[in-house]
Amino acid sequence: MNKLTHTDSKGKAVMVDVEAKEIQLRIAKASGHIKLAAETIQLIKDNLLKKGDVLTVAQIAGISAGKQTSSLIPLCHNIVLEKVKVEAVVDSNGVQVDSEVRCTGKTGVEMEALTAVSVALLTVYDMCKAVDKKMIIDNICLTEKIKI
Repeated sequence: MNKLTHTDSKGKAVMVDVEAKEIQLRIAKASGHIKLAAETIQLIKDNLLKKGDVLTVAQIAGISAGKQTSSLIPLCHNIVLEKVKVEAVVDSNGVQVDSEVRCTGKTGVEMEALTAVSVALLTVYDMCKAVDKKMIIDNICLTEKIKI
């Protein structure tokens, strides 16, 4: 097992020093899902929820969250993102959310991709909670990590 990167020799939390790392194009993709009742799925498709267009609001929330990751997660580096893409799509049992985040820098964008997906899913949850009491957010994961 590899050594934890966010702890010092005494086990105390530290921010990773990336000064010596090479500048590279870094891409991360993540995905997640929220299970919804059939009636809720239909309300989203018909754009009839009182809070508005669920998919568009979730996408915007995910993009915004990806850009704010270092403010939300204490040991994440504040990095300049070149792309944050979030797609939210209705499927047969809920909403699938996928993200892609890119930067040219010394550290990766995995946390930004995961944060974008997580907040987009939480936004769907928030917008649907008045009509669906059994929603389940699941399968949030990093699906791809590339350094070029």
